[in-house]
Order: sequence, then C-alpha cells, then structure tokens
Amino acid sequence: MQVEIWSDVMCPWCAVGKARFEAALATFEHREALSVRWRSFELDPQAPREQPGDLASRLASKYGMSKPQALAMMDRVTQTAAECGLDFHFEKARSGNTFDAHRLLHLAAERGVQDAAKSRLLNAYLSEGEAVGLPEVLRRLAVDVGLDADEVAAVLAGDAYAAEVRADERRARELGIRGVPFFLFAGQFGVSGAQPEDVFKQALALAWEKSQPAAASGGEVCDDSGCAIP
Repeated sequence: MQVEIWSDVMCPWCAVGKARFEAALATFEHREALSVRWRSFELDPQAPREQPGDLASRLASKYGMSKPQALAMMDRVTQTAAECGLDFHFEKARSGNTFDAHRLLHLAAERGVQDAAKSRLLNAYLSEGEAVGLPEVLRRLAVDVGLDADEVAAVLAGDAYAAEVRADERRARELGIRGVPFFLFAGQFGVSGAQPEDVFKQALALAWEKSQPAAASGGEVCDDSGCAIP
C-alpha cells in the first residue's frame, strides 16, 4: 500500500504532520508492506531564491496582523512542534523558492533516500536557518543524505525533474488540494492537515482494510492438517 504526501519544505505544519504520521506508522502492524512517496507542492511558487526581511514581518504583512501577533502565532506553532520532538527556530528562518528543493526530492526518490532528504530539508529550514532556496545550500544538504555531489550539481544546473514536480502539482489541483500537508492513502482516502496521531492510525487501518482483496469464506478447504471431507 502506498501513502502519498503533498508537502513543502518550508511548511512547519508539514513537519508536524510528518512526525505525527510517523508515530502512527510505528505502531501499524503492516508497516513493512507500506511505501511513502513525497509529492511536490509549492506554497509560494513566485518567491525569489531567498526572501528579504524576517519571517514575522512577512507573515504580518501577508495575513494583515501586527508583528507581535505574528510572533505569537509562530510561538504557538513552535510549542506544538516541541510536543512532537521538533525544535523550530523561526527567528533564523530564511524563506525562498522551493522548486529546486522539490526537484532534488525526486532525485532522492530514485536513489532511495527521499524520506531522509525530506527530513533534512525541513530541519534545515525550520531549525537551522538554512536558505534552502539557494543551490549551494541544496548541494550541501543533498550530500548530507548520501546523494552524489556531481549528480546533484548537474540536476540543479539543468531542468531535470521539473516535469515531475509540475506533474505532482497538477495532480494536487485535480484532487482539490489547497493546503499542505495532504496525505492520500492507497489512492483513495485523503487526510488534510497535521492531524493527531490517532487520526493517522485510523486512516492507515481503513486504507489497509479497503485495499486488500476480498475473500469469500465458507467453502471446503485444505490446510496443513489435511482436507476436510463433509
């Protein structure tokens, strides 16, 4: 069974949702039969590689609030993240364009390290103050998770995986996804937002049940004890 997750690497609720989903997955009895695929979603596709100014000021302007209100909102998110074991530092945040980061996540998927790359990018932005819109930063972070430096440089210098990013975003529009994180279980059941762990447990159980082939019961069978003869 596959779980697809639309997300952006500068999205704090995406990191919280990832942590809560992984906590639910850790207790899921069929977790070895499950695969996770991260899908691309840009929250601000028109952003420059690095945004000027501090995050609180930009949020205040975007949402029509005062800077103290924006700081209070950021503090609430930080506290929620801490409950999941995450250590956010919005005062360090260096926002920017995430298109290249999403291209690298597609490369990481092909090399079997997509989840590690996703975690590295989220942590770099939300906790370490890394400007993950800059190619030189992306190259270093990609190498951290085992990607080849020359291959990463070649991807960033060209347009590799651009079509894959756009395909993810197109499918998000088709599914009516307007915000992230968004979790799609077995291609059928959607869960929007950083839901509590129990919600993810229920979604996993339901999706697994519905994705398994139905089996008729009541007929004669042979098993390891022999064949029953009525």
